[in-house]
Amino acid sequence: MKSSANLIFHTAKVFILFVSFTVLFYFGMIWLNQEYEDYHRYDEPKGSAIKVSNAVHSSDGKWFDRLLLFYKNGE
Repeated sequence: MKSSANLIFHTAKVFILFVSFTVLFYFGMIWLNQEYEDYHRYDEPKGSAIKVSNAVHSSDGKWFDRLLLFYKNGE
């Protein structure tokens, strides 16, 4: 009888730990979501930022070159 009661007690401890850590993880994810919800990644930079890339929009049919560049850079 003592062995089965001990088994039930340890099982209940593991279950309570599992549920508590799952709830902690869930509320942690909710907190992170709320923290970064209003974060605007695509705003204009402030200060003396410079443009480091120049997007080229060409319509003269160089799609094969763009495809090779895509495979080469792995983007």
